[in-house]
Amino acid sequence: MTRGVFYVHSAPSALCPHLEWAVGGVLGSAVSLDWTPQPAQSGTYRAELSWTGEVGAAAKITSALRGWKQLRFEVTEEATSGTEGSRYSYTPDLGVFHAVTGLHGDLMIPEDRLKAAVVKAALGETTVLLEIDRLLGKPWDDELETFRHAGEGAPVRWLHQVV
Repeated sequence: MTRGVFYVHSAPSALCPHLEWAVGGVLGSAVSLDWTPQPAQSGTYRAELSWTGEVGAAAKITSALRGWKQLRFEVTEEATSGTEGSRYSYTPDLGVFHAVTGLHGDLMIPEDRLKAAVVKAALGETTVLLEIDRLLGKPWDDELETFRHAGEGAPVRWLHQVV
């Protein structure tokens, strides 16, 4: 078993009950989210859920929700003694970003993905810096950052504080 957090950054009100149903189906129990207005996009709502479930639940949640065109979300899954953690981000324009996370939450980029980035840059298809940004999920972070900031009165959860 592991645990994680599901963040809905923006969803139209019509999707909210469907999201609860889909996530509840993955986790195997009813889910009721506390929806608050998303000030970054009029007419949408935000919510978060701390969950406990089987290893791989974050991937299953993401698979269940990917392709929902008016939805922005992230799902994290903590590392266990036998598995790495995961972070998934989704936006309608960019699709799904996935990264493996280590015990302390750092993104871990596999060697073959770094080698592929270097080859693409050597072939002139891109630059190494752009590929590293993509491997780190920067385009998703850039798009989601506005939605991550809590609105007035919305709960804010600080995951960690870097000293």
